[in-house]
Amino acid sequence: MADSKKVSRCSWVTDDPLILRYHDREWGTPVHDDRRLFGLTLLEGAQAGLNWMIILRRREAYRAAFADFDPARIARFDGRKVASLMRNVAIIRNRRKIEGAIQNARAYLALRKDGNTLDDFMWKFVGGKPIVNRWRNISQIPASTPESDAMSKAMKKAGFTFFGTTICYAHMQAAGMVNDHIVTCFRYRELLQAR
Repeated sequence: MADSKKVSRCSWVTDDPLILRYHDREWGTPVHDDRRLFGLTLLEGAQAGLNWMIILRRREAYRAAFADFDPARIARFDGRKVASLMRNVAIIRNRRKIEGAIQNARAYLALRKDGNTLDDFMWKFVGGKPIVNRWRNISQIPASTPESDAMSKAMKKAGFTFFGTTICYAHMQAAGMVNDHIVTCFRYRELLQAR
């Protein structure tokens, strides 16, 4: 992690050590691992209508509650497990979001059964490599794009839920499908060099 006082970062970053680590090590770094991509879909679905920091602070609780983001195990969650999760104060206790995570695990397994990886399925919407934007400030960053519209539509058709275009774009940012670090941020340059 870069020295928080000596480098330029995206303006949404605070001095909170959790958000600093997330920005400096994860956000915008390309993810091609199916399990990690699935974990991000679960967390992004939980975030719907909420601030990402709420979910980031609860990420480890979600990992514990949702079987280390193992889609095969989550797909077997039943009514008793949903009831148990509804009592878990460490996660967002929203029945629709919990049931959506289970539905998404089942959709993921159906995708795999059809011979697709989540990696190939998602990354095709950006041509297999990150879209590099050149934003000067965060007010320029869109909430959705034609690519996120298309991905969201395809995800819904494949059976995924809680993955509208805005959530989809946030996922694309987090998974490094787009480089939305502002151009003066040190991570913008790091990610360009890593391509």
